[in-house]
Amino acid sequence: MAENERRDDPVDLLLRGSRELLHPEALVAEATKDLVKEEIRHLLERKLKENPELAKELRDAVHDLLEARAREYAALLRVTAASARLGFAAAPDSVKGVLARDVASLLTRELGTLVDKI
Repeated sequence: MAENERRDDPVDLLLRGSRELLHPEALVAEATKDLVKEEIRHLLERKLKENPELAKELRDAVHDLLEARAREYAALLRVTAASARLGFAAAPDSVKGVLARDVASLLTRELGTLVDKI
């Protein structure tokens, strides 16, 4: 029983966790991966500097992608709004007042949070 208690000891847990973090082969592999990524990034940056037309094409494609994502999110918001209106229309008259207040409160709170972030 003393052995099980020792294994659950916070100091022992910390030491075991530290040993797992300090596996040198894992650290070397991770560092090598980071170096390879950095080297690839530098190579790509050089190629883009050498070819401004390709750099512009990439910028335009990224812009188009971000714009498409924004349109997707706008469409999702419209679907959500239509679903909420449908749910409200299908709700019994006895709960519509409470539902309307809850939705208004939620929207006010969320819009306030969104405005604060901007």
